Amino acid sequence: MWTIVSSCILTLFACIYSAIHPNIPSPEDSPNCILRRRLGIMIMALIAPELIVTWAMRQWFCARRVTRHLKESGYPSVRSKQAREQPEKKESVEAPEQCENPLRFLRLRLVVVAKDVLSVLVFLRHFPGTLAGWVKMSVKAHFSEQSEDDAWTQTHSSFVLMGGFMLYADGKPCLTLRPSYILKLIHEGYIDVPTITAKQIRDRSKGNAISKGLIVLQVAWFVMQLITRAIYQLETTQLEVGTLAFAVLNFLTYAVWWNKPLDVECSHPVYWKSTESRPEDHIDIGEGDRLAELGILAPVFRPIAELMGLPRIPISRKLRVPTFDGSIELEDSDKMVLQLAALLMATIFGSIHCMAWFFAFPTYQEQVLWRMSAVAITFTPWLCFPMNLNSESISEVVMFVYGMIRLVSVMLYITARAVLLVLMFTTLCNLPPDAYKAVSWTSVVPHL
Repeated sequence: MWTIVSSCILTLFACIYSAIHPNIPSPEDSPNCILRRRLGIMIMALIAPELIVTWAMRQWFCARRVTRHLKESGYPSVRSKQAREQPEKKESVEAPEQCENPLRFLRLRLVVVAKDVLSVLVFLRHFPGTLAGWVKMSVKAHFSEQSEDDAWTQTHSSFVLMGGFMLYADGKPCLTLRPSYILKLIHEGYIDVPTITAKQIRDRSKGNAISKGLIVLQVAWFVMQLITRAIYQLETTQLEVGTLAFAVLNFLTYAVWWNKPLDVECSHPVYWKSTESRPEDHIDIGEGDRLAELGILAPVFRPIAELMGLPRIPISRKLRVPTFDGSIELEDSDKMVLQLAALLMATIFGSIHCMAWFFAFPTYQEQVLWRMSAVAITFTPWLCFPMNLNSESISEVVMFVYGMIRLVSVMLYITARAVLLVLMFTTLCNLPPDAYKAVSWTSVVPHL
């Protein structure tokens, strides 16, 4: 019994705590506030793990979009507006002599062509060594990003999306900088280009490839153990099935968050240069919170609404990025992929619970509750996330009914998840004898 419970609890802890990469807290947050927020995320991961996967996938899509945008802007060689308007003297050193001396112009063209041909031959001669060096550098940059230059990487994008750059004005933290804010203020000359390497960002992280790999190893061992139990036709408990559902989603969460720093507590400071204006004069800071009108239901709908990018950032959160931030606008194709992936993850999560359909239960009532709850968490997400409805072409009555259906579906999903979590432990009181047996060779496989 203790072996079953301990392995499941350790795997669940890895899925709902170690795998979560929270955003950077506000400088004004107390340790108790940070702890409460972390516990809230853990409860959310325990009730709706597919929401955590959606959050991680959305940050991955946003990081990829930010990386592409910053590279196209020439970062870190971004110049302010005044610098771009200054004439460059180097451009007028060699004035073109188009028609004054055609022979001289032709001779210059031939010299350029000869140099190009010679450079091509030299390149072909050194091509094998160059190719080998390029592959070595590419692999090294892909896995560890050890380059010490200031080029913008996926790690930088993950860092800025979690609130990694804090704007300081008059020596006090003023605002968490978003990617669009950084480029805007650099172009206007109010801040300098923040230079921080990927290695410096990783140095702030509390996790590395080894620590993350150990967690993945534990989860993989747990999945392998369940597969071997099924092959040897040994009984599997409901707790193990529920833990398996978390483990499957955990692999995807770790994959998309691999480059995101873990448990960073302090942002990189960026200082305001102007003495004639304030940051509020140049950046639109939303002070409203449209979800506050929902009252006690706000904590339920806020994560979904933030992922969709619906509400504005409340003034109380301007020193940190909201947990389920959705302010970065995604392309329509990415939105479609994200929505379908979320629905697919929810369906897979519920379907794994349906695997215990014919398992042995202490009572018939518990078996019926498990089946009803498993079906509910499998299909209710499809009622909560259908296609977007155009409110202008649909009557208010239809929109009200549609909103009530979504509300009932969310409450039904939460209730079903709570029932399954309770049944995962109550069904341990009367297990069949085969449930206590273990495949001997699985204990030899390295695990925590």
